[in-house]
Amino acid sequence: MKQKNSDIIIAPLVTEKSTDLKDKNRLLCFQVSKDANKISIKNAVEKLFKTKVESVRVMNFLGKEKRYGKYSGYRPSWKKAYVKLKKDVKMIDYVEVV
Repeated sequence: MKQKNSDIIIAPLVTEKSTDLKDKNRLLCFQVSKDANKISIKNAVEKLFKTKVESVRVMNFLGKEKRYGKYSGYRPSWKKAYVKLKKDVKMIDYVEVV
C-alpha cells in the first residue's frame, strides 16, 4: 500500500545537534515512518518542501525498557532520517510547511 508524503515524514527533529548539522552540513533531521525506505523519504521531502535532495541516511532505534514500580514496558521503536540537500538549492525552514 502506497503511503502519502505526509504519512512518511512524521515530524522534524529539532535538537542542538540537528540545528548544528543543518547550519554546517545542509542536513535535515526527521522522524519518519518505520516502514519508509530511502527512496520514499527522498520523494516525500522533495514534494513537501519543493527542494532537491542529494542523499538520505536512515537509522532505526529500538524502544527502551521503562519501569514503573513492579510494572515494566517498552517505549515504541522509531526511525530517524538525515536528509542532505543539494548545494544549489535554498535551505528550508520547518515553519515553511505550515
